[in-house]
Amino acid sequence: MKRVCLLMFVILFAALSFAADGKTVSYKSGDETVQGALYTPAGKGPFPALVVIHEWWGLNDWVKDQASKLADQGYVALAIDLYRGRVAATPDIAHELARGLPEDRAKRDLHAAVEFLQSQPSVKKDRIGSIGWCMGGGYSLDVALQEPSLAATVINYGHLATDADALKKIHAPILGLFGGQDRGITPDDVNKFEQALKKLGKKVDIKIYADAGHAFENPNNKDGYRAEDAADAWQRTISFLAENLKK
Repeated sequence: MKRVCLLMFVILFAALSFAADGKTVSYKSGDETVQGALYTPAGKGPFPALVVIHEWWGLNDWVKDQASKLADQGYVALAIDLYRGRVAATPDIAHELARGLPEDRAKRDLHAAVEFLQSQPSVKKDRIGSIGWCMGGGYSLDVALQEPSLAATVINYGHLATDADALKKIHAPILGLFGGQDRGITPDDVNKFEQALKKLGKKVDIKIYADAGHAFENPNNKDGYRAEDAADAWQRTISFLAENLKK
């Protein structure tokens, strides 16, 4: 019996050793110190890395789970906290937090997150990307706009831009995943964004899920969650990141 228990302990320990390691980290953003949740793959690095940007709810368990899943795929994933520790439990609070977030501070925090990843010995400094959902999807685009060295960007139903002078700054390939029934970011908006990027010769891959609305990838969105579309979006994300960050 003791040998069986010991064997089970060894197996459990091995399984834990190969799980993604999540920990709270602190780093400077201007004169402030901010925190994030860092998930590192098992094994020897250096690894490609991602800045993981939360929805308007804040850095909640769902976003941390996405970061952990990305680490399982072989990426150092830094889930940043734009709200400084606050997490919304209701749409009204989320709305207040999003409206109260200074845009210049958020962009500074995003730059600081990229610099933090670049400073890590476990990270391939030329293979850093960004990914976000909803509000975070828009900020993922902002990372591409302000970070010339970014290697990949995933935008999940986030705000867009069509100004040619701004889009010229983008060097990263872009994957955009959107809902055809989204009333805030419409298919027309998405198509204009795609056309503007292609006109500039940028690498962009856009998918619009015809029957999906906003936030269709999050199961906490009980009325709008689309399991099949979410699964497809995840597979597209994994393939896109592997193509642009692992090669």
